[in-house]
Amino acid sequence: MQLLRTQNIGLSLIKEMELRGSKIPGVVSLAQGIPSFETNEHIKKAVIEALSLHNIGKYSLSPGLLELREMIEETLRKDGISYDHNNEIIVTAGSIEGLTATLLTILEKSDEVIIPNPSYAAYAEAVRVAHGAPIFVDLHKNDNWSLSMDALEKVKSAKTKAVIICQPNNPTGHIYPENTIRELAEWAKNNNCFLIFDEVYKDFNYTAKTIFRLAKDSKYRGNIVYLHSFSKAFSMTGWRVGYILACKELAREILKIHDSLVTCAPVISQYAAMAALRYQKELIDDIMIQYRKRREIALEHFNKLSDFFESTAPDSGYFFFPKILFKNSGSKKTAIEILEKAKINIVPGIAFGPAGEGYLRFCFGRSEEDLNEAFTRLKNYFHDSLCPVVKL
Repeated sequence: MQLLRTQNIGLSLIKEMELRGSKIPGVVSLAQGIPSFETNEHIKKAVIEALSLHNIGKYSLSPGLLELREMIEETLRKDGISYDHNNEIIVTAGSIEGLTATLLTILEKSDEVIIPNPSYAAYAEAVRVAHGAPIFVDLHKNDNWSLSMDALEKVKSAKTKAVIICQPNNPTGHIYPENTIRELAEWAKNNNCFLIFDEVYKDFNYTAKTIFRLAKDSKYRGNIVYLHSFSKAFSMTGWRVGYILACKELAREILKIHDSLVTCAPVISQYAAMAALRYQKELIDDIMIQYRKRREIALEHFNKLSDFFESTAPDSGYFFFPKILFKNSGSKKTAIEILEKAKINIVPGIAFGPAGEGYLRFCFGRSEEDLNEAFTRLKNYFHDSLCPVVKL
């Protein structure tokens, strides 16, 4: 039987590269954004205690455990953000489920969603799952991957329903400045469309820049959704837990879709999330020291490969997104060749939209040992390749 519904939906190139790599023994993966750190012992101990004291095997309320939503509200309030735990916070099975539930709520068939390009690979497919059409708007790569309102104006149409903003950006590590975020909010309000902020990397900042969070300004909350995750900053990718923030009216509608998709986020993971919030400052401060060190290690390696890559250190996240400076047959074929010949798994830039072509994404969230081994293999690959690379 032919499954027509999924013909225009593709498997993420990130996942495709991981699947390819899983079939090759001895591969060092810098592909998928999985931290090398184990989930912290504070979180594990809290989960063990919850298993002993609570009935973990039953559903929670669809919006999530009351205590967790209260903790999220209190955590947000400390940062100057006000969302009601009863009506405006929904605990989700990771941020991608929150995004998918939001898109299924707001989109009609053929509605268009503008996605800055490059941006996280899963956005376009989530839009297609919701019967929408992803429309890419190029970021200005020569201006630190900035986004202009003029560029948005050129791609908008009568069908434009939403814009998805990854703040900070994955894969570039760019932090959008406050003036850009405010201009976006005004633009979305004037064009009667939704603004979806993915703030998964909000806790990563290696600079003096401020990661401005529009949620602090209640003026725009009526048409904005915020996506959050415990996956990255707390090394909890496998727990599948996050949350969304939206105004009462919109959250009420999103909750219907969320309930239809998953009923509730995994209850045991919700207890893990409560522990993460309880020890948030300690855990994030400790892990960011390690990420800063790994960022410097990766930068030092890229500096030694300047004949082959043009790279700058990211402001946020745990990815480098260098431009390929040697003759190649496209980022996907190049990534596959490096995987097969050097046994290093990385993600082709085309995974993140058309403007990502000519780039590769390297995750430095892996162990120092893996980082050093991967770059040693990469240097050997360029030195020993039977098909010598040619600098452009």
